[in-house]
Parts: sequence; C-alpha cells; structure tokens
Amino acid sequence: MRTQFYNYICNLQDTITTALEKVDGKSRFQEDLWERAEGGGGRTRVIENGAVFEKGGVNISGVHGSLPETMQTHFNVSEASFYACGLSLVLHPINPNAPTVHANWRYFELYDSQGNIADQWFGGGLDLTPYYLVEEDAIHFHQSCKDVCDRHHPSFHQQYKKRCDDYFWNTHRNEARGVGGLFFDYLKPGQKTMEQWFAFVTDVADHFLDAYIPIIEKRKELPYTPAQREWQEIRRGRYVEFNLVHDKGTLFGLKTNGRIESILMSLPPRVQWKYDHQPAANSPEAELLAVLKSPKNWV
Repeated sequence: MRTQFYNYICNLQDTITTALEKVDGKSRFQEDLWERAEGGGGRTRVIENGAVFEKGGVNISGVHGSLPETMQTHFNVSEASFYACGLSLVLHPINPNAPTVHANWRYFELYDSQGNIADQWFGGGLDLTPYYLVEEDAIHFHQSCKDVCDRHHPSFHQQYKKRCDDYFWNTHRNEARGVGGLFFDYLKPGQKTMEQWFAFVTDVADHFLDAYIPIIEKRKELPYTPAQREWQEIRRGRYVEFNLVHDKGTLFGLKTNGRIESILMSLPPRVQWKYDHQPAANSPEAELLAVLKSPKNWV
C-alpha cells in the first residue's frame, strides 16, 4: 500500500503542477529534491511571483525512521518506527477576489519492534479560504466535494465536512480559517478495507482541480483596490496563525525533523497584523467574518 500510494502522489504532483502552470501563464514551479538524514525524502515544487499565484507549493514526501518521543506519547506507543508519505499543497493568489486553497492526502504506517505493521491509516482533505465571500464559489467547491463523497458513502460528505469545519477552527480567534471543504483522518480497516479507502482518498485528490480551477479562472483577473489587498493581507495573518499554532501536519513535520523550507512553504509572502482591526459594519469584509464565525452548509 505504501508503494502504491507513493507512486500515486508522484503522478498527482505532475498533473497538478502542469495544470497550475497553465493557469498562471507566467511562472513555473521550481523543484527541489531533498533527503532526510533519518530516512526518506521528498520533492518540493514552489511557484512564486506569477501572473496569478503570488506563492504556492505542491510537495510530496515519503519519510521513515524512529518515532520521536513526543510522537510516541501522541500515538500512545513505545519504541515504534513509522513511515509517512503524502502530497500537500497551498496556493496563494495575488488577486484578493481569488481564494487561497489548501489540500493534503497522506498515508501512515506504524511498526512494532519486530518491524510488523502495528497500525496504518489514510488522511487528508481540501479546504477553501476566500478573502471575499462569493457564495457561487463556495457552493461549487462544496458540491465538487459532495459529488466525490457520495460515490463512496452517503454519509461521508456531511461527516467530513463537519470535521473540516471543526479542524480548521482558530480557537483563539473563535472563527474558521475559511469556508471549509473536507477533512478526514485515521481511515483504517473496518468500515472499509484499505483498498477501498485508497479508492476514496485518490478519488477526492483526482477531483481537486475540478473543485478549484473554475473558481480561480473566474476571479484571477477581476479588478481590485489597495484597500482590498490590505484586507487580504490581514486575513492571511489568520492563516499563518492557524498553521503555526494548530495545524497537525506542520507540528508533525517540526517534531520529526522535517525539511523546514517544505513545511513553511504554506505561509503567504505578504501578511499584516493590525491591532484590533475591525471591518466596517455591513461591508463585504464584515460579511465574510459573519460566515467564518458561524460555518454554514453550502450544499
């Protein structure tokens, strides 16, 4: 399974980066191949200063080794080793009318002291972070997610949509990071076989471009003002806060001596933190915050 999934994400990275370069039309992805001293490595691809994307990354990795003590405590195991692979992407468009998007699909194996698989699971999802609320875009994104989920189980969309809303929640701000999408973790043998979970996770990943590209194509060339750009940078600050304070993937990478440049590629290049910033009442900015304070069902 680990070989099958790693081969899959290698091909998926090629598919996604090729499509995004076509959308941008100016910049191309810079590729870095790297190795991890403890075992494994990855392929990082970053795009910057494009016509559409101010910064973005589409990274794959496959790492293995001894589980650090902090993670042994987290998984309630001792003297374990692990293997983890996945694809993670974040795209920050220049235009504040265009939303940031994040996605991740991963596979994890945990081994006992004899090297036998003690546990294995899939995780991942995708989520949308707009700076201005366009209901049409939110509905399209969530409908794309629901269409995939419904092919695998009638309860998956409602279940994983709620988990996304719960997970991407900035508790110290009491607001969502964005308008959500899907989030799933610890997909293990039981409700489905690992082969069936593989089919589900890869189906979600295969339709990422269908969920996002139509949105970015509609918004990438809309006019915007310096004030809208400033609002985008303020909201990006909340994105940074979530990634550095709450995000499990970021914390896992930092605690397992992950490649710092790949881990932090998710951070936007231009960000602001203004003291106690409050948007004007009944403004488009305030409309966004109202939805982020109380997530809604879009489909």
